[in-house]
Amino acid sequence: MKPLDAPNYLGAQRLFILIAGLWVGSLLTVGYLVAPAIFSTMTDRQAAGMVAGTIFRIEAYLSLIVCIGLMALANLLVARGLNPFRLIRWLLLAMLICSIAAAFIFIPWMNSLRDNALAQGMPVMLSPSATLFSRLHGVSSILFMLQSFLGIFLVWRLSKNHQQ
Repeated sequence: MKPLDAPNYLGAQRLFILIAGLWVGSLLTVGYLVAPAIFSTMTDRQAAGMVAGTIFRIEAYLSLIVCIGLMALANLLVARGLNPFRLIRWLLLAMLICSIAAAFIFIPWMNSLRDNALAQGMPVMLSPSATLFSRLHGVSSILFMLQSFLGIFLVWRLSKNHQQ
């Protein structure tokens, strides 16, 4: 139970929920609306992949920035005695790991394979790196789905009434 004279940091909590909701909404929009729309409307799959790859790269960098900011705010709220944000920090850490892996491992690696294939005059799916590219794409897709589910759970947890 919280003492009556202790601040409840309602403004910080509401800001946290707003930012997290917008961020998770952007993840879901990019991954499950924008990318499929790109592939369904563009006839050149190589070009569609390059456009989608660029959008996913921007989303990964945005996720890094937002996630770090939310982690800092969650740490502040936990330090102020808002214990429900302890679990939130773990969710954010898992989402940050997904973003780091996407931004600094999978996306650059796939871009490198694509660029090497294009330099040889062929699309990546017709190059000797096609199998590796497909595997990397599969792992990065699973990672994105994991991040999406973590994000949905994050927003679900944040929507709980956390009156202490």
